[in-house]
Amino acid sequence: MVDYAKKKMDDYRLRLAGRDIVPIMQGGMGVNISTKAMALAVAHAGGIGHVSDAMLPDLTDRLFNTGFTKAKARLCRAVDKMAGYAGFDFPLQEVRFAAKTYLEDVMAGKTGPGLVFVNVMEKLTMNDSVATLKARLLGALDAGIDGISLSAGLHTSSFAMMAQHPRFRDAMLGIVVSSSRALNLFLRRSAKTGRLPDYVVVEGPLAGGHLGFGIDSWREADLGAIVREVKNYLSEQRLDIPVLAAGGIFTGTDGVRLMEAGASGIQVATRFTVAKESGLPDAVKERYFEAEAGDVVVNGISPTGYPMRMLTASPAIGASLKPQCEAYGYMLAKGECSYLKEYEKAVAEGRATEGICGKTCLCTQMRNYKLWTVGATAARLKETSSRGADGHWIQPSTREIFDDYRYGVADEVRARRRAE
Repeated sequence: MVDYAKKKMDDYRLRLAGRDIVPIMQGGMGVNISTKAMALAVAHAGGIGHVSDAMLPDLTDRLFNTGFTKAKARLCRAVDKMAGYAGFDFPLQEVRFAAKTYLEDVMAGKTGPGLVFVNVMEKLTMNDSVATLKARLLGALDAGIDGISLSAGLHTSSFAMMAQHPRFRDAMLGIVVSSSRALNLFLRRSAKTGRLPDYVVVEGPLAGGHLGFGIDSWREADLGAIVREVKNYLSEQRLDIPVLAAGGIFTGTDGVRLMEAGASGIQVATRFTVAKESGLPDAVKERYFEAEAGDVVVNGISPTGYPMRMLTASPAIGASLKPQCEAYGYMLAKGECSYLKEYEKAVAEGRATEGICGKTCLCTQMRNYKLWTVGATAARLKETSSRGADGHWIQPSTREIFDDYRYGVADEVRARRRAE
């Protein structure tokens, strides 16, 4: 019988690439919500920190003044007169360079015993889903990243895209799935590379952002059950691959329960959205702290086709925004995007100013922090802090949140036990 008054996440270790890691992975949240500072703080503490590769060309422009977005916009405006949105190409060498530039800078600051990974989304189509995904993956390997988590899609070709890179067998590679069926398909399609994933993240129905479930089927899903399903599948296949559980894990004791049920580690994100190091503007963090249970919704406004969990107060919901595909266009697929289609239909019918209810312009809204994605536990964020003398919520540091998970016992939200 587990004594949850004493058992904590620090009692376990995750074995990866011959190293013992504190079994806590901080999720990769874009666009630059999971900042360099956040990921490095987690790695310094001995866990696994994540950054996201969402819109890295634009992000490198903002951080390093690289000028990619302006050059792309200028070129696309010229192309638009002849080929339309289908001709809005992302120069592949520059996409790879952007990933390398950003991630090299992240890795240059790494200290401590932990690891730094990058979250790479297949559904970031960039008008040429195969070629641009390959460029992003190779750029991450060029940068010396410790690991790559493959998310938002099945990634059945991703291993093959990296197979000729000299770091293909050195970097740790993992896949994010929501079922054993998805994992089975990935393993069968990537088998020809002769390389297995180093870890599997099982993301359950209570996660924030995009969900790997149907618009309603997430209600019937259970994280613990999916973890067991994936573990059983791997056992049947005689594969020894660590499985990390993700989605709805609010305390270290939540993590301990999953560890005792067979998980090798946990991935957590929602609590880090309000960290000092989070890239969210302070005013948005205030809205996160003040969220109530009824303020969290799962809807279908993402042009990816996946359901997405967010705060109902997100300015992106129902917003009428002229698409800025010349500058961004990260969701274009052969010149098409479901938001673009809805916007053009609204313009044709003379109702564009009334708002676009069915979809949102994901690129621009995420970039401008107008789409407030959260996990199902967002209403509990206020438990993690208190208001300061000025009336604003005190933002915990990444290290404090990490230690809450690492040392917390008996379902305590803020751990009484800290590292020496």
